Order: sequence, then structure tokens, then C-alpha cells
Amino acid sequence: MSVETSGAASAGTTPTVVGPHRRPWRGAFSSVAAILVLFLAASSAPSPIYVIYQQQWRFTAWVLTVVFALYVFGLLASLLVVGALSDHLGRRPVLAAAIGLEAVALVLFLIAGDVLVLSAARVLQGVATGAATTALSATLVDLEPRQARVRAGVVTSVAPLTGLALGAVGSGVLVEFGPAPTRLVYVLLLAGMVLAAVIVALLPETSLRRPGALASLRPRVAMPAHLRADIVPLVPAMIATWALAGMYLSLGPSVAAELLGLRSHLIGGVVVTLLAGTGAFAVALLRSRPASSLLAPAAAMLGVGTLISLAGVAGNLAWLAAAGTVVAGIGFGASVLATFGTFARIARPHERGAVFALANVINYLGNSVPAVLGGIAVTALGLKSATVIYALAIALITFSAFVLRLNQLRVQCRMATVPCD
Repeated sequence: MSVETSGAASAGTTPTVVGPHRRPWRGAFSSVAAILVLFLAASSAPSPIYVIYQQQWRFTAWVLTVVFALYVFGLLASLLVVGALSDHLGRRPVLAAAIGLEAVALVLFLIAGDVLVLSAARVLQGVATGAATTALSATLVDLEPRQARVRAGVVTSVAPLTGLALGAVGSGVLVEFGPAPTRLVYVLLLAGMVLAAVIVALLPETSLRRPGALASLRPRVAMPAHLRADIVPLVPAMIATWALAGMYLSLGPSVAAELLGLRSHLIGGVVVTLLAGTGAFAVALLRSRPASSLLAPAAAMLGVGTLISLAGVAGNLAWLAAAGTVVAGIGFGASVLATFGTFARIARPHERGAVFALANVINYLGNSVPAVLGGIAVTALGLKSATVIYALAIALITFSAFVLRLNQLRVQCRMATVPCD
């Protein structure tokens, strides 16, 4: 997800150099970008398989969403604790460790026979993904061609959403048409991680070692007083954006199968891909727009798209639910750009690490906590009622984000800090 990579790319203030013994080989930048996509693809690959796990092991919806949330908590902890470690130890050691940990997680997925092993795999995967994405995004900045200084920022915004989309739809295809539906995708991802390890071994080290590695493990989260007026209006949009993503990644395939009657496991992957893939397209399309101009439209599209999807589910109209997902996906991508673009603009260089850590906390709590509550609601009220409540809550939060942004613009207009037309 771009949430984690944007912070890493924007917060770095340490000068980096390519190791004197080797120059980056042609294609190094693209190879690192591909590894970033691979990690995020691995993170979304289990989504279409959750329905199979649930049927085989007979656990409730709230257990399913807890398994999803465990990944998020592992990811968040990793981002906060080891997010700056590659600035001290170098990029390659951190990437090697992350790839190794991801490989262990994939092996656990392969042998999983109950929820306990599945949960352990998701926690390890979250930790590995958090460590990898920060180091990979920093490496992309290090390797960025001098003649294309905006390329790393675009890639670190688009690649995570692209990975989420490809992982979900690829997993859905393999589950529906391939052998060993709960294992084949992990075998292929494990092979991809082996290739990633080879690539990292061939990369030049792009960051000088420096002292302070242990001190860098202390999480730093802050909302400086002078930034509160800019950050507070962003919070509802951030929560709504990632709560919607959490719903699609955890409960989306179940909604498609049980409420819309779309039993194909491929559809479970398509559901996630419609949201994340459209979000990636929106990021690429809107990347040159000022962040300040995107927040209100993003909130509006998120809310409207969610309500359209809800109408499709309520009316058993799959095409309408899909159309709403596309609209919400555009709002999803625009919201990512708006929120992190604003954080990058308002935070001073010495504040960026702590401020982006705050953004990560808000986003990932918004991603996990509502999903768990949604799972509990499914168990208590049924899938349809819980889906209606979840969607209406997201629409309400996006409406508040829209109103807060309009009010902020009105205040800025009165103070003559923005045009009033």
C-alpha cells in the first residue's frame, strides 16, 4: 500500500551513495520496483482463499477478520520499529532479512492446517512487508535516474496498489482453475521470493552505514501543534479510505459469494482488484494534481461509490456493485494522493519521520479495527446486515471528511491563504 512507502520516501534526509565497488546495473530500478509489487501481491493473495479456509476449518467471520487484522498489526509494528533501520545498516541487509521472513511466512501458508498456523503466517507476513516496503522505497529513491527525479515517488505510490490488485486476481485465477487451490499460489510466490533474494544479492549497496541503529528502533509518532489544523480534517478521509480497503480485503469475497451469488473464487480476487487496481490507475492519472485539490473530490467519490456498491448488494445487482467499487476505487487512489501529499507538504524535514509514523498509525488502525468490528457484526447480525452497517458508516465518515474539507477551505479563504473562487 502506498501509505507505508510514501512515508519512507518522503521522510529520508540521510544522504545516500552507491557503493564505490559497484555501479547499479541496467534494470536495477525496475527490478526493485518489481520486488515491491511482489511483496504487496503476496499480502493480498490470501484474500480469495479465506472463503475456502472458512469452509474447511469452520470458523466464524470475526475470526476471519482477526486473521486479516493480525497482518495489519504486524505491518504497523514493523513500520514503526524498523522503518528507519536501513538508513543505519544499509538497504541490502534489511531487504535480505525481510525476504527471508516472507519466505518463512509463505512456508507456513503452505503447511497451514488450522487458524493458529494461518495467523502466525499473517503476522510474519505483516512484519516482513513493513520492513521490505520502507527499505524498497528508500532504495528506489537511491537508484532514481538523475534525469527522472519524480519516478521513485510515482512508483512508490502506484506499485503497492498494483501489487494488491495483481495478488488478489492472480490468486483468484489459480484457486479457481489451478490444482491445490490453497497451496499453488504460495509455491509461486515462494519462487518469486527466491528470485528477489538473487536480485538483492546482485544490487549495489546504496546507503552508507551510520551509527544509531538501536536508537532508530524507538517508534516516533507525533502531531506537532502547528500542523493540527491541517491534519485533523484529513483523519476522517484516511479512516474511511482504509476501512473500505479492509472491508474488501477481508469480507469482500464473502459478500460476492453469499450475497451476490458469485461463487467463483476468481470473482473473490476481482472484487479486491476492482478497488485496488482502480486506485492504482487513479494515482497514476492524478499524480500531477495538487494534493489540496483532491481531498474533497476523493471523499465524495469514496462515499458515493460505497453507497452505489451497497445498492448493488441490496438489489442483488452485481454490475451495480462493481460500478460502485470502481467509483470508490477512484476515490481510494485520490485519497491516498491527497492525504500523503498533504503530509509531505506540511511537515518540516525534521518532523517527517514522526508525522508519517502518525499517518501510518491512523491508516492501519482504520484498516484493521473496523474490519474486526465488521467480522463481529457478521457473526452477531449476519453478513447482509453487517455489510449495510459497515457501508453506511463509511459513507457517513466520508461525508464528514467532505464537510470538514469544505469548512477548512472556507476558513483559508477568509484568511486569504487560498483563492476564493
